Amino acid sequence: MAGSMARKLFSLILLIVVIAGGWCKQNVIQLDEDNWEEMLNNEWMVEFYAPWCPACKALQPVWEDFASWSEDLDIRIGQVDVTTSPGLSGRFVVTALPTIFHVLNGEFRQYRGARDKDAFISFIEEDKWKNVDPVPSWQSPASIQMSIVSYFFKLSQVLRMVHNKLMEEYGLPTWGSYLIFAIATIFIGALFGLMLVCIIDLIYPPKPMEPRIAGKGGVMKRDLLDSKQRAGAGDEAEEEEEVSQEDLVDEGEPASRSGSDAEPEPEGEGSPSVRKRRARKAD
Repeated sequence: MAGSMARKLFSLILLIVVIAGGWCKQNVIQLDEDNWEEMLNNEWMVEFYAPWCPACKALQPVWEDFASWSEDLDIRIGQVDVTTSPGLSGRFVVTALPTIFHVLNGEFRQYRGARDKDAFISFIEEDKWKNVDPVPSWQSPASIQMSIVSYFFKLSQVLRMVHNKLMEEYGLPTWGSYLIFAIATIFIGALFGLMLVCIIDLIYPPKPMEPRIAGKGGVMKRDLLDSKQRAGAGDEAEEEEEVSQEDLVDEGEPASRSGSDAEPEPEGEGSPSVRKRRARKAD
């Protein structure tokens, strides 16, 4: 009779522990790529962990115990598994595990204090988070640039899965998998380079070439016209220079000379030799 009562009492206690543990786990909200934006509203404490991390395993019961105080602290407690949500680890720049963030209405601060329940509670109750500098706006997980970074982390996870599949299912050696990735990288780079050149040519088209009409015997008519124009301009300049030299005469020279034997008139003593321009003959 006593043994039966002891077994019933032990079962009841075990049931209470299981129910309490399940209730604590329910207070820990699992966040992923689909619902992470929930933390942008209200106040949160979020832990980034991995199932294989020993420090994360040690922190798990403490974190669940802290989650049981969420209603009293008017705060939400969350967790992110970086193995299933690699994009979030890149968005938050998680470099060590476990990593804890305090979030208040979209403002992020990294928690660097002690990892026990009392430290977590005092961090919220005493507003110690106000003494921590928030994450800069350019590095904010909600910014556009960090969204781009998260896609690169997702891509790296996909490439790792392909690499493992090539080695495990198809039996390729490590160097064979790397060779395939190298060839694919070169091909994709060349394709993107070609697309970039086409886009640049579309935005900044090259200047059109001047039309050149070919003449008889392969000589370009435009080149002939240009050479003729340059030759004509040179002849005109020589003629103008000759005319200007002829127009300059001495003032004492007679206006008209009948022959080459005409004697020049003597110059006066007080009249210096003066050169003046003669009127140009009408064409």
